[in-house]
Amino acid sequence: MFTYETADQKEVRRFRIAQFNGRPATVRSGETTVTGLVRSVVENSSSVPARWTITLVPAPPKARPMVLRPGPRVDSFAEDYL
Repeated sequence: MFTYETADQKEVRRFRIAQFNGRPATVRSGETTVTGLVRSVVENSSSVPARWTITLVPAPPKARPMVLRPGPRVDSFAEDYL
């Protein structure tokens, strides 16, 4: 689990929408980037200005399959030039 604290209302709104829709959200904190599902968004009512604690469940990184592009199909029209 990854816990993140913020006071930015726009960011909190983005996390709440991601939680409601079941979509992953990405947090960048310094050099660390975490992508995962939002588990909770909790307001800390005792602080001024308001602060929120967001808990993410990190998703495993996706393995990108190596896709090779097919070569050009010039030989299929070679008979037209003969």
